[in-house]
Amino acid sequence: MMTKKVLILLLFFLVIAVFVMLKESKEENKIQEDVSLEVSSDTVSIVSLLFELAEKGQTINTPFIIGETNIQKVRELWGAPERKGKNGSAIYEEFLLNDVTVGHQSEIVFDIRSSSTEIQQIHLEDIIAIKGEPDDIRSYKDDQVDQTILIYNVTEDFQMKWILPKPSKENPNPTVHHISVFTEVKEGKEVSLSDLSLEEKVGQMIFAGIKGKVMTNETEKIISTHQVGGIILFKDNLKKANQSVTLLNAIKQENSNNKVPLFLGIDEEGGRISRLPELTKLPTNEEIGFRNDASFSYSIGKLLGKQLSAFGFNLDFAPVLDINSNPENPIIGDRSFGKDAQKVSELGIQTMEGIQSEQVIPVIKHFPGHGDTAVDSHKELPIIQKSLKDLQGLELIPFKKAINHGTEVVMTGHILLPKIDPTYPASLSEKIIKGILRKQLGYEGIIITDDMTMKAIVNTFEIGEAAVSAVKAGNDIVLVAHDYANVIKAKDAILQAVKTGEISEQRIDESVNRILSIKKKYNLSNTQLDGVNIQELNQSINEILGR
Repeated sequence: MMTKKVLILLLFFLVIAVFVMLKESKEENKIQEDVSLEVSSDTVSIVSLLFELAEKGQTINTPFIIGETNIQKVRELWGAPERKGKNGSAIYEEFLLNDVTVGHQSEIVFDIRSSSTEIQQIHLEDIIAIKGEPDDIRSYKDDQVDQTILIYNVTEDFQMKWILPKPSKENPNPTVHHISVFTEVKEGKEVSLSDLSLEEKVGQMIFAGIKGKVMTNETEKIISTHQVGGIILFKDNLKKANQSVTLLNAIKQENSNNKVPLFLGIDEEGGRISRLPELTKLPTNEEIGFRNDASFSYSIGKLLGKQLSAFGFNLDFAPVLDINSNPENPIIGDRSFGKDAQKVSELGIQTMEGIQSEQVIPVIKHFPGHGDTAVDSHKELPIIQKSLKDLQGLELIPFKKAINHGTEVVMTGHILLPKIDPTYPASLSEKIIKGILRKQLGYEGIIITDDMTMKAIVNTFEIGEAAVSAVKAGNDIVLVAHDYANVIKAKDAILQAVKTGEISEQRIDESVNRILSIKKKYNLSNTQLDGVNIQELNQSINEILGR
């Protein structure tokens, strides 16, 4: 009797299950029918084919494979290109009869762009309907175009980009302009000291400023002839967002024949010390200090790193770890997190780690502490009448804590401390750099001077003499932020000092080893950017500031 009831129940549930499955199947078929009504079978076929080819590093009507094909092979099959141009370190060749543009670097094809008629009949909504939401959406705008770029990561190595006019009220569903099948260019072999000449090694120890908003002959020489290790940009270099990216791309292009990628740095602290154009301003460190929220400070650091990376920079001369102990200080003020050493330490370290999280190198400054100065080092040399014991009780605390948290670059300030070194300012003082920073605090990372063209230095020292003194004191990098002639004098003076034996080549090697190591750690390269999405960056800023 019980067995019969069980069988009846099982049969009942089986009927219910079949009914549900049939209903779901009908609904699924209805969805497929709805999609097929919106997207023609021809469109589905071509979009599916494009994605299948992209997974192999190819596109339609093109036999070449990104990351493998040599540009010579393209020319053998298709002849000479109708047009040719540069975009950063890459060269793009247009084969108009084939509706294809081929991008190559170091002779290897890494980008194939197709604008065939089949592709240009596909609409924005077709792509989304067939393949779903993209992995990323970017935008690009200049005087000629205002574009939306849909990015699909089709494999670990290959991306497929759909480039369309930006949707508008008049045209909410634009057709595709072209597609791009893209892979990152693999960098060459790792560079070691033995690969570099003495001139190249000394060049790595120079961080140079440049003039202008575009590539100039002087900048070309600084990079290609003098092979400096880093370039710093200022507000005068950066007028608009895409112009800034174009300039950075040109700098990377010029450096592409050098053995070592460049540090690309900027003073981006937030508040009044902000160089990047078109971005919503971040709060000052003083305002962050008033809030006194470690997680907020980390978020601000992460925003700084994200912004710099989006523009193409890889190093930020921030955060400031100076304690604002002197209210008459004309140079620090609201750039400091406050007058309390513990607060400055905690918030500064959080900002530093936030910057690092975006694969951008932070530079803590201005060692051994600029907060108790009464004059601006841009105009004259500040003098602080403090002993080592005084510094240990206040100014050195944030630097020591940051070193213990893994800081990798420290900037030395132009401050004279007569009770420690009556002759040289901190940036040129062996007693302060080797004696305090290296020995007492145990710091092993990179040390870079503040700008050597400030009057605090050049009012007393000749620029070449100052550069040599900086290296002898223990700095790994000499920052020469203004004027081509000063950059060359600084490099030539260091080089001459090595040749005469005033500085040993072993001393140079110590610094260059540190430089190569951090460039490798942060995976610096000459890779170019397509553009920068200002709207997305500002949205991120507003979200953080609105919390």
